[in-house]
Amino acid sequence: MNTAVAQKVQVPDIAAQVTYAMRIMGVSPIPRNYELFYEAYIGSNPKLTRELAALGSKASQEELDEIGMQYFGHHHGVPAIDGAHSRIVGELEGLLRLLKQEQTSLESYNKLLDETFVRINNKSSASVDIIKGVIGVLTEATGDTINQGKVMVENVVQKSVEMDNVRKELDEYKRIANTDSLTQLSNRRAFDDKLSGIYNSTMTRHVTALIIADIDHFKKINDTYGHPVGDKILASIGSLIRANVRKDILVARTGGEEFAMIVEGNTEEEAMAIAERIRTALEHTPFKNSKTGVNYGPITISLGFCMASWAEGPGELYSKADIALYCAKNGGRNRTMAYEDGMKKDFAKSWLIYRK
Repeated sequence: MNTAVAQKVQVPDIAAQVTYAMRIMGVSPIPRNYELFYEAYIGSNPKLTRELAALGSKASQEELDEIGMQYFGHHHGVPAIDGAHSRIVGELEGLLRLLKQEQTSLESYNKLLDETFVRINNKSSASVDIIKGVIGVLTEATGDTINQGKVMVENVVQKSVEMDNVRKELDEYKRIANTDSLTQLSNRRAFDDKLSGIYNSTMTRHVTALIIADIDHFKKINDTYGHPVGDKILASIGSLIRANVRKDILVARTGGEEFAMIVEGNTEEEAMAIAERIRTALEHTPFKNSKTGVNYGPITISLGFCMASWAEGPGELYSKADIALYCAKNGGRNRTMAYEDGMKKDFAKSWLIYRK
């Protein structure tokens, strides 16, 4: 995002452009396809843009997923997730079979007890013979049932261990799918999920804030020193932001050089303090190449935030925080601004671009 443009410049609606391009190519509007076309549209990865364009007007889902695996493997690992799902289904079916076997065994044992009860009540039989027969039959049947129960317990425990291993594997897939590969922060997908849940409860809105941050003049850094240097700087800034906020605050990389934080349990003044702590920490952080001595700095960041209670829903909250960021950029950069009524912006991005 480049919010430093003059106000007269009309910035295109990225969501509309991406949707139009996908429709022209006959591409299914699913989240992982949106991500490919979004990255291609903003031009953050020229190689990806060229490969996507080379598919022409009839791109198959297989071709798109092949490209997606190269650049966003954490989102396109569908076969692995499907495989884990199949394994869970298989383990559950096996567990059900074991439980049915145990049920059959218990039913047989109960039937035996019922028959024995009938024999005991049959006065025409000799008492001694009945008792001897009952003791023998019940002893053998009870022993068999106990042994079968032990085997059942062992099998159920094993099935539980296997399913727990698959669950941990799926948890890892989810973690990877919600992690930005460059900064190791949460990605746009995780951010969208968290943002959409803010308004599920009215109790905490007045102490929840959305902070959006954008690195100042980052395009100049990429143009001057190259994208590899830019990527290292992005990763360093992501680590710096993470280190200057509480662990329970969601920190996400939501765009090329844009970050977002969802801060819960803080007042407006505290949200401002958090944003300012990040801004000043970055302002005083040197960025130098340890081998060549090249100084990439100073590097600064602009931030805008909005309290959830100032908006009616996640879309409006994102828009107002983004407007505050835009005003911080236009106000000279390297500053934090809270949203205020009357703030305006020539365009508003939609946070819904990745949502289903």
